[in-house]
Amino acid sequence: MTTEESHRPNPQPQAETPPRPGKYRDSIGPLEAAQKSSRGAPPYTRWVNRRVGRSLAAVAFAVGRTPNQLTLLGGTLTMSSLVLVALLHPTWWLGFVVCLGLLIAYALDSADGQLARLVHGASKSGEYLDHVIDAAKVCVLHSVVLISWYRFSDASGGQLLIPLGFQLTNSVFFFSIILVEQLQKGSPLAPNAMEGPDGWTGILRSLVALPNDYAVLCLCFAFLGWERGFIVTYTALFALNALILCLALIRWWRRLRAIDRAG
Repeated sequence: MTTEESHRPNPQPQAETPPRPGKYRDSIGPLEAAQKSSRGAPPYTRWVNRRVGRSLAAVAFAVGRTPNQLTLLGGTLTMSSLVLVALLHPTWWLGFVVCLGLLIAYALDSADGQLARLVHGASKSGEYLDHVIDAAKVCVLHSVVLISWYRFSDASGGQLLIPLGFQLTNSVFFFSIILVEQLQKGSPLAPNAMEGPDGWTGILRSLVALPNDYAVLCLCFAFLGWERGFIVTYTALFALNALILCLALIRWWRRLRAIDRAG
C-alpha cells in the first residue's frame, strides 16, 4: 500500500498556526505549482486523488483550516468507516458507504500535505501525526476484514489467515519505504523523484503499481455485500501486494548495498 500521500514536505521545527483565509480560486494556481512529482505514483493517486485533494486543500485554505486539522478529519473518517465493517452485516449499501468514506479520507490525506506546502506550515509534529494515523490505518483496515469474516461468513481457518498476511505485507511495506528513505538521505546514489523523464516510462511504472494503490483497496470494499466477489478481489490484491513487496525489498536492498560500497 503506497504511503506517498502521507509524506509532509521538509518538516521544520515550528508550531503549526492557522493559515490566513484566502479565496478558493486564488489558491488553486499555487497548489498546482507546489505539487510533488507524479513520477511512478499509482494511477488513482496520480490522476484522481491529488486533484481531489487539491480542491479540498483550496477549500480548507479558504476557510482558514490547518494541515493537522485535515489529517485528523481524514483519520476520523477512515476509522469511522472501518468500524462499520466490523459491526454491521455486509450489505451493498454498507460497501458503498465504507468505500466512499475511505476515498474521501484518502483525498484528505493528500490535501493536508498540499495545504502544508501552500502555507509553508509543515512541521515535525504534523508529519508525526500523519504517519501515526497511517500506521494505525494499516492495522485496523485488515483487522476489521478479519472480524467481519469471522462474524458474518463461513470462512475457514485458512481464509482467516489472508487478512493477517495482508496486514503483515502492508505493515512491512509501510515501515520499509520510510526506513529506506531515511537511510539513503544525503547519498549521491539516492534516486531523485524530480529527475528523469515522466513520459511513457512514468506512466508504465504507474500502471505496474496499480495493485499497490491504496485507493484500489478502498474500492475493493464496494464488493462488501457480494461475499464471493469481495473475497476473490481482496485475496488477489493480497497476492499481488505480496509479490510487489518482495520485488521492492530486493530493489531497496541492492540500492542500500550500492550506497554502502560507494561509502
